[in-house]
Amino acid sequence: MTYEADEVLSVELVHPDGKPLPDWTPGAHIDLHTGGQVRQYSLCGDPADTTRYRIAVLRAPASRGGSEFVHRELRPGATVTVRGPRNHFPLTDADAYVFIAGGIGVTPLLAQAREAGARGSGWQFWYGGRGRSSMAFADELTALAGLTPGKASVVLHPKDERGGRMDLARILAQVPDGARVYCCGPQSLIDAVEAARTESGLGDRLHVERFAGTPAAPEDGERGFEVECARSGRTVAVGPDESIVDALEDAGVYVEASCRDGVCGTCETRVIAGTPDHRDTLLSSAQHAAGDVMMLCVSRCADKRLVLDI
Repeated sequence: MTYEADEVLSVELVHPDGKPLPDWTPGAHIDLHTGGQVRQYSLCGDPADTTRYRIAVLRAPASRGGSEFVHRELRPGATVTVRGPRNHFPLTDADAYVFIAGGIGVTPLLAQAREAGARGSGWQFWYGGRGRSSMAFADELTALAGLTPGKASVVLHPKDERGGRMDLARILAQVPDGARVYCCGPQSLIDAVEAARTESGLGDRLHVERFAGTPAAPEDGERGFEVECARSGRTVAVGPDESIVDALEDAGVYVEASCRDGVCGTCETRVIAGTPDHRDTLLSSAQHAAGDVMMLCVSRCADKRLVLDI
């Protein structure tokens, strides 16, 4: 465990028996059991190192318990339960990359920048934070860019020194043709980047990962529906004011779920029949259109019945 910045603690996880850990790709996260809860943390180490996973945890003032557990209770030598890795934020092929990070959003992008360099692609990294002391891995990023001079660059933007936030419109306007943009950080950053997307002409070349969901508000006249659980043989009624996960749990059907905001992917379930009403912020538009998987914590049914692989 290492303090990487103010209130940011990195944690290295190894197998208790020294065995290799499952492979992962940049952008992936793991589920970490944190004192009776499950929280998601992006992997920010080197995928080539199968002996350890590295995550970084920001101590959040409004923590629901996950970050407090890591900062106050977790200590070297302790055994924890980890699930995953899963990757809903993969680094697609591109001629070049532009990374935009805010605060602890640096974690998945750090691994992606390392991968971009390994692929021989050029990359730019724009990193904003309250101040330098709050910006984890800034030195590691700078050293990483130094491995490929002329092809990689890092711009640190401490708000207290620069007198304001990054000029996202200018950054996006300068994205090279053929480059893809990856952004992770607080909701305010994601909103600002997405607002600037249209004028920049990025289209589907922008990829974002959120810390928390912004699911659609309940619609007027929200209707109930039925969920048939194909494997367990149960059929459960879901009311207009409850989620699929809650209804299934109340009926005694266990579903793995964590964030309950539609951002972590823990409750992703295969759809056998029926039309999902997707309300997550994780799956792509193409995945929404295909309708073969859905997030049970926030999404609903567009008609009267769903058949799920549970």
